[in-house]
Amino acid sequence: MAIDGPAGSGKSTTAQILARKLKFYYLDTGSMYRALTWKAINQNLDVANSNQMQKLALITKIDFKKYQGGNSIFLDGKNISNKISSAEVNRLVSILSKHKEVRQIMVKKQREFAKDKNIVIEGRDTTTVVFPKADLKVFLKAGLTERAKRKFKQLKQKVKTSLKEQARLIRLRDKLDRSRKTSPLKVSPEAIIIDTTNLTVTQQVDGILKIFKEKMTA
Repeated sequence: MAIDGPAGSGKSTTAQILARKLKFYYLDTGSMYRALTWKAINQNLDVANSNQMQKLALITKIDFKKYQGGNSIFLDGKNISNKISSAEVNRLVSILSKHKEVRQIMVKKQREFAKDKNIVIEGRDTTTVVFPKADLKVFLKAGLTERAKRKFKQLKQKVKTSLKEQARLIRLRDKLDRSRKTSPLKVSPEAIIIDTTNLTVTQQVDGILKIFKEKMTA
């Protein structure tokens, strides 16, 4: 199952619960780019430098593991789950993720991770580029105000931010995601589109589960 959508649309929460209920593996492609961005920052590298980022992506090992009751991301064997939501990572990840060569390397890693697995994968190009033949494609969307509220609630305990700042960052990220030349955010023709603005997480999950089970038994 592949789930796409813009920032704050509910992808991560929904995908994780779906994976748990279905007893599938879970892959968050966005956190892979965040992890690579965090590594670049800590090595004082220029995320705008395509050659540097390509080399970094090639030598970096990124994995997902169940850790303390949840899914955690490990970079080169180290759990960095609590480090990839910083303001600096948020600001720079969209620059790093624009590089064509980096995206090609990351897509290869994503496909390798998912090989021979039942998996729920979420991101911004999973239904169009990473897994265009997924059994079920879902595109989640939501209004800007609701998305900003969700991001603010998610990040306020981790970083200094505000609702207004999150709305600004989401607008910027939307523009970058939709305008990048390589793997822009777009809706797959086969995707089920779900507006989550006024839905609870339970409603989102139950709705997708119903569609998935109907599709797999048809």
